[in-house]
Amino acid sequence: MSRKEFTRLADYALTFSAPPEDRVQPTRVVILNQYYVPDVASTGHLLHELAVELAELGFEVEVLTGRPSYGPRDTWQECPLKETVDGVKIHRLKVARFDKNFLPGRAFNYLTFVIPMILSVLFTSRRDTVYLYTTNPPFLGAIGWFVSIFRRHHYVTLLHDAHPQLGIWVGTFKKGSIIERVWMSLNRRKYKRTKEAIVLCSAAKKLVAETYPITPERIHVIPNWADGEDLFPKPKAESEIAQEQGFIDDFVLLYSGNMGLYYDFDTVLEATKLLKDEPFKLVLVGGGGKRAAIEAYVKEHHMTNVVMLPYQPFEKLNDSLNACDASLVTIAEGIEGISFPSKLYTSLAVGKAIVALSEDWSELRKIVEHNNCGIWSALGDAQGLADQLRVLIHDKAKTQTMSDNARTVFDKGYTRQVCAAKYAEVLKLADPQFTEDETAHRREKLASWLAGGAAVVDGQDPEAPQGVNEKETAGEHS
Repeated sequence: MSRKEFTRLADYALTFSAPPEDRVQPTRVVILNQYYVPDVASTGHLLHELAVELAELGFEVEVLTGRPSYGPRDTWQECPLKETVDGVKIHRLKVARFDKNFLPGRAFNYLTFVIPMILSVLFTSRRDTVYLYTTNPPFLGAIGWFVSIFRRHHYVTLLHDAHPQLGIWVGTFKKGSIIERVWMSLNRRKYKRTKEAIVLCSAAKKLVAETYPITPERIHVIPNWADGEDLFPKPKAESEIAQEQGFIDDFVLLYSGNMGLYYDFDTVLEATKLLKDEPFKLVLVGGGGKRAAIEAYVKEHHMTNVVMLPYQPFEKLNDSLNACDASLVTIAEGIEGISFPSKLYTSLAVGKAIVALSEDWSELRKIVEHNNCGIWSALGDAQGLADQLRVLIHDKAKTQTMSDNARTVFDKGYTRQVCAAKYAEVLKLADPQFTEDETAHRREKLASWLAGGAAVVDGQDPEAPQGVNEKETAGEHS
C-alpha cells in the first residue's frame, strides 16, 4: 500500500465521528509492553510498527517498556532509557536480565519490570490519555485495573495470548489450581474496568465475552499484520536459498518459525511420507520445543524428502520465505482463541499459496478458503492433505493463482497501515474527549468495518471503511 493510499485510509477513518475542529485534540496514547525495538521479540517489533503508524495518523504516542532483554544476550543492544524515535516517545525501565530459562531469575526479571511499571503509571497517569496494555508479560493488564482504583485511568486491553488458558493447555498448571483461580480473578477485574478490548480472531472474542464481564460490542477483532514493504513476492527460482539448497525442481512446502507446542506437525509429516514418490520436499526452518522430536521422527522413518534448516538472519527473511511454492500455517487442536498463528500474515505478504492445518471451524480455514489463497486440511487427515498437495504439485497454474490471491488478500486486510487504522478507531472509543453520542456513532461504524473478524469481507473496500460519508467517497473517486 502506497503512502498516498494510506493517507486516504487515514482520512476516511478520521471521518467516523469527529468533534468540532476547535475542540478536538490529538488522541494521546501510551503503549505498555515488556519488549520494544531494538529488542528482538516479535511483539516489540509489531508494537513499534503500530506506534509509528499511529503517530502518522496524528496521535501523540508514548511507549513504556523495559530495556532489551529478550533472546540471546548478544542481541541485547544498549539504548537510552529515554528517547524519541520516528515521532514516538520511548521510556525504558532498567529491568533485571537474568536467563529466562532459570525460573527464579525469570520471576525476578518480571518483578523488576512490573513494580516500577505500577509505580510509574500510578503516579503519572493522565485522565486525557488512553493506555494500551498488552499481554506481555501475561498479567500486565492487571496494572490498568489497579491504577483505575485510585486514578481516572482509561485503558484498552490487547490480547495476544490468553492466560491462564494457555498455561493449562500446555500443562504448566492445572485448571482449578490456586494459580488459575488467582489469575482468573485478576482477569475478571481487568476486563470489568477496561474501556475496550482487542483480540486477534473471532474465537478469542468468543472466549473473552463468555469468560469475563465485558460485552461483545466492546471486544474488537483486529488481526496482526506483516510489513508488506520488507516482505514481498519473488519467484522461487530467484531465491538464493532455493538455489543453494536445490529446491528449484521440486514442489517445496515451507514452514518457517517456531516449531512449538501450539502447532501440529504430525499431519504434515505423515502426508510427506505418502508423497515420497512425488517431486516434493517439506522444508522446516527454525527451532522450538518440537524440533528435536521432528528430527528424530525424520531420522527414524528415513524421510529424505524433509529438509531442516536453522533460523535465517533477518536480512535473508524475504529470500527464505520465497524459497518455496507453498507455505505451511498450522495451529494445534484447542489453541485457536487462546492464540493465533502470526506466520499467516508473512506467508500472505510473500504471495505463497497457504497450506492450512486446523480444526474445521477455524477462522484460519475461512480466510484461506474464502479467498482461494490456498488449501485447508483437517488435523490428523494425512491422506486428505497428501491428495490435495498432489493436485498443487502437478497443477502449477492453480498454485500460482492461489499465490497471487494470497498477496491480494494481504493488501486488502493485513498490512500494518490497514490494521493501525482499525486500532486508531478503537483507541478513540476510549478517548475521554469524545461525547457519549460521538462514541456511540463511532462504535456503530467501526462494528461494520470489523464485521468480518480476522477475515477480509467480500465487497469491503479497505481504503474506504464502511459507513463513511458516501458523498465524500464518491468525490474522491470521481
